[in-house]
Amino acid sequence: MATLASVRDGLVAWVARRSITRWVMGRIGSRALSLLPDRALVPLKRDGVVPVPELERMRQSGPVHRLPVPFGVRVWLVTGQDEAKKVLSDTDAFSNDYARLGAAVGRIEQTPGGLGFADPPDHTRLRKLLTPEFTMRRLARLVPRIDEIVTERLDAMEAAGGPVDLVQEFALPIPSLTICELLGVPYEDRARFQELAAARFDLFGGATQALGAISESLKYMEQIVRRERKNPGDGLIGMIIREHGDEVSDEELAGLADGVLTGGFDTTASMLALGAIVLMSDPEARARMRDDDAAVGPVVEELLRHLTVVQVAFPRFAKHDMVIADTPIQEGDVVVVSLSAANREGLEKLDFDSARKVSQHLAFGYGAHRCVGAELARMELRAAYPALLRRFPNLRMAEERPAFRTASIVHGVEALWVHTR
Repeated sequence: MATLASVRDGLVAWVARRSITRWVMGRIGSRALSLLPDRALVPLKRDGVVPVPELERMRQSGPVHRLPVPFGVRVWLVTGQDEAKKVLSDTDAFSNDYARLGAAVGRIEQTPGGLGFADPPDHTRLRKLLTPEFTMRRLARLVPRIDEIVTERLDAMEAAGGPVDLVQEFALPIPSLTICELLGVPYEDRARFQELAAARFDLFGGATQALGAISESLKYMEQIVRRERKNPGDGLIGMIIREHGDEVSDEELAGLADGVLTGGFDTTASMLALGAIVLMSDPEARARMRDDDAAVGPVVEELLRHLTVVQVAFPRFAKHDMVIADTPIQEGDVVVVSLSAANREGLEKLDFDSARKVSQHLAFGYGAHRCVGAELARMELRAAYPALLRRFPNLRMAEERPAFRTASIVHGVEALWVHTR
């Protein structure tokens, strides 16, 4: 029989980011999560690559919904686009401070940390350190290396011959190695760095492996930061040290670097894999991506909107009583934004449309907490998709249905076997 504490930890697992989810679930097993009603898990479920029909019905019925979460916790799901933007952008009304969850569901021994779970002024100060390093001008230096990484992975796929796992051979290595390049990780350490990046998101490795990988990654980052203090390199860590010096502590800088790894690895890998599934099943989109350079950017934006791999934004906590779309929200309530639902509002046709002109979407979030690495992700996707389809014009799935994740903050596949010939 699950204890009240374990049930509360199950709620934490639902609202926390994916790495923390796996840690908590490893501690308590699946019992606590199973106590949540199916309706409470609707925002995390998919039918293949698209949200389940239940989420669409919720969105059409109204922009704000009370989720049936037990334990006396009031949790609201926002599905409307305008309401989503308001919640995501209003840092005066809503807090991202993870410690507030402890007040709602009981004591939490460890918090995720990072920009996603910080409020101003700490968030403002730390984000200002990162933002200049993620401008298109700064990121342009990575373009040749991204192209090299993509080519190296395509060569490996071609050499493999028979069916290959697109996840392991293509989708995972590209963002992992790109982040290594961005951070300035020494070449000789890259294999271990990629291993740590994968282990922290390993569904099957268990809590000890996932939590150990996070801890080891932070320790590794701290070693890199200390090394960079003595001789700053050309990567992100070295640049921040040269420009800000003692304004940022080693611990803060290691946490920021680890956050770049956490935020940019699994999400981009999932986009590459799921996007490949969409392109393989849509001849018109495949042709546009492969043959028309001018169409690559717009098709990538439609893929980002359509897939919205980060299904829900980090939870917000109401700082005071308020009303959203005629719905009373009380101080301390948990408010979760369904990015995937909001990205479907206002569309006449919900299906993927490679000719759609996407003016804006919420795949990277919105407001102060919008993904700082959005442009880097776009660069990787724009380089990888056309190169993949040009190298393998007959690319096709080797299985009828891949192993999709069942209920995850970041949607994706654990493996994607494809024929390249």
